Amino acid sequence: MRALLQRVSEARVSVDHSTVGEIGAGLLILVCAMKGDSEAEAAQLVKKIAKLRIFRDDAGKMNRSVKDIGGAVLVVSQFTLGADTRSGTRPGFSNAAPADEGERLYHCFCEKMRDTGLPAKTGRFGTDLKVSLVNDGPVTIWLDTMDQPQKTG
Repeated sequence: MRALLQRVSEARVSVDHSTVGEIGAGLLILVCAMKGDSEAEAAQLVKKIAKLRIFRDDAGKMNRSVKDIGGAVLVVSQFTLGADTRSGTRPGFSNAAPADEGERLYHCFCEKMRDTGLPAKTGRFGTDLKVSLVNDGPVTIWLDTMDQPQKTG
């Protein structure tokens, strides 16, 4: 799974001019399930995000997690994170999970995020979304479970 995190002071997602998810300080998480991903990748990504120390402490250093600051998350499905741009000028999306599997893993990711105790708002899978945010920093972090060390045993 892939995720693009943006540290925000506020974020909102709308469908047909109606807000469906909104948060104050926290993380806007754009997430994409890739072919071959499972619940294990969703769990791995959620665990990493919940503990990732990218918020300022009293000394101004990035030393606090979204949980530490009492923040929230807004999770938005973004299959275009699966884009393959290695050749030509038109991205290919064959590496992203098929829509039904992507939707299942998106909902799994959101549920696992809620299980961490973080307030988690969402967009709507497969709809034309409008996302607005106020970047804090700006801080933008790319995560891909393919890049993470795999735990054994």
